[in-house]
Parts: sequence; C-alpha cells; structure tokens
Amino acid sequence: MIKIILSMFVLLASLSAEEVNIYTHRHYPSDEILFEKFTAKTGIKVNVVQANSDQIMKRLEEEGKYSPADLLLTVDAGRLYYAKQKGLFQPIHSKFLESVIPAHLRDKEGYWFGVTKRARVLVYNLDTVDPKTLSTYEALTDKKYRGAILTQTSANIYNQSLLASFIAHKGREAAKAWAQGIKDNFARKPTGSDRDQMRALAAGMAKVAIVNTYYVGQLMHSKNFSDKAVAEMIGIFFPNQDENERGAHINVSGIGVTKYAKHKENAIKFIEFLCSEEAQKVFTSVNYEYPANKNVAPSKLLQTWGAFKEDQIDLSLLGKYNAEAVQIFNEVGWL
Repeated sequence: MIKIILSMFVLLASLSAEEVNIYTHRHYPSDEILFEKFTAKTGIKVNVVQANSDQIMKRLEEEGKYSPADLLLTVDAGRLYYAKQKGLFQPIHSKFLESVIPAHLRDKEGYWFGVTKRARVLVYNLDTVDPKTLSTYEALTDKKYRGAILTQTSANIYNQSLLASFIAHKGREAAKAWAQGIKDNFARKPTGSDRDQMRALAAGMAKVAIVNTYYVGQLMHSKNFSDKAVAEMIGIFFPNQDENERGAHINVSGIGVTKYAKHKENAIKFIEFLCSEEAQKVFTSVNYEYPANKNVAPSKLLQTWGAFKEDQIDLSLLGKYNAEAVQIFNEVGWL
C-alpha cells in the first residue's frame, strides 16, 4: 500500500505554489533529513509519496496529466531509463547540475540526473579468503569457486544492471557465459537481500558475495549487535581494477522532473539541492552511498574502504540492455 510520508496530497486546484511533490522509491533516513533541510532553506514544502518502484511508476503512468507529482526519485539507472522511455519525465537544463554531475551519471538529454552512486562489489569472508586471490567479476566463474558464491535472485534490479553492463561491454555471449558460470558456483539458491548474503557469508556458508557497498555501512551502524558482528567478519573488494580493466560496477539513485510537473521551478531547485555539497554529505554520511557530485568527497567511513576505479559506462545502457539481461538469466536458470 502506498504510504504518504509527510502529508496527503490535496486537490490540484488547492496546491500551493510554494511546494514540491515527490514520488519516491527510496526509504532512507538520509532522505527525510534532506526533505526537512530543503524546506528550512527555501520555504518550499515537500510532499512525499513513497512506494516500491513498480507501484510508483504505474501510478504516475495512470495519473497522466492529472498527476500531482513534480519529481520521480528512484534507484537504478535501468528504472530511470524505463521512466524516460515511458514518457514520464521532461528534460531540464541546469548549468549547475551539468557542471557537477559527470556525464555518465546523468541522461545526456537532461531527463534524469544521478544523485548518489552505488558500487556493486565483492565482499568476502575474512577467515577463509585471502583478498590477494580476488581479481574480477569474471574470475568468480572459475571452478575453484564451486559452491562458494552468494548473490540475490535474477529479479533483483541491481543484478540485472550488472549483467546489462556485461552485455554492453562484452556482448551477449560473454554475458551469458558469465551468468552461467556464477549460477554454477552458487553456494545456495538465491534468496534474501544483500544484507542476507553477508549474514550467510559470515556464517561460513560461502566465500564471496556480490553486494552493494552501502549495505555494508548499514550493517556496521546497525542497532542489531549480530549485524555489527557480521560487518566485522567481512572485507570489501573492488573488482576489475587493473589498468586494462573497466573498473567496479557503478549504479545510481536518480531523479527527474515529471512530464506534467505543476511546480517545475521548485522541482529543479530540489534536484540542485540534492546535488549540492550540503546534501551530498548527508547521503554519504547517513546512508553510506558515494556522492554523485564530482567535487564532494565520500564520508570518512567510505574512504577507509579505499579509492577505486569505477566503470564509466553510459548508465543509460543498463536500461537499454535490461530486457536482454533478464532473458539471459532465464536461459541459464539463475532464478
């Protein structure tokens, strides 16, 4: 059921000019902090509707020109690409956004902008794996990892985008061979979240898991003692770092102005705020994501994980090849 976070939307006729209405898939304390900061800074009230990505985009489609939404905030470039293809966004121009958000982290026509980065990397059991033996995503298909790999199901958008990046870089056959190799090396049938993979890893069920880094930060700062213990038992490894390699896979949380936004100027101000130094520091220190603003350094915690080379693929390609990635997963039986 869709949850109204800050206030119920009222009839369009009564909407105030000093507000902005956001449909969001994100559900983090960092975002609530930033909604409040934006209002305090600008006087613009933020109304938020929160739901899962499918619900929120379906609602936006069905509402059409009658939608009160000014902004769509969601996770994964594949979803942002889909929203653009469905005509849910309108392009905007902002010299500030174009100057601080790298070209590969935003739509080239201005339909959406990345506001945070996520690295999808390898985590390993400190007791059973020497990180010097790790190298690339591709190496995980080696027979030495039989029964040793953990990750989510193929329905997970992060895995879909990772495989889509393989298609973009190496073609369909190489991508299918990788998916088959990982599937052959599963420690168990994929189940649960990224955090669940790390819990199983710490319990000795496997040697390596494929996860997003910010979940490591969430475990480290969990109120649950056992989750903190899990974080102490695992290490982070950024794959594909050699000079001739593409770098670790990167994805984004991103935002775009909706096609029928009634408060376009406020919406643009909000996006610019999210990409400001002030907001980027909240994202990286509270939710442990990497800043999308190229001029903002990661939080001290993230810096302890080390600098790394990131894949600078045009993220729109993750959406372009999403359907093919899903098809490949089905073909190899990665369910």
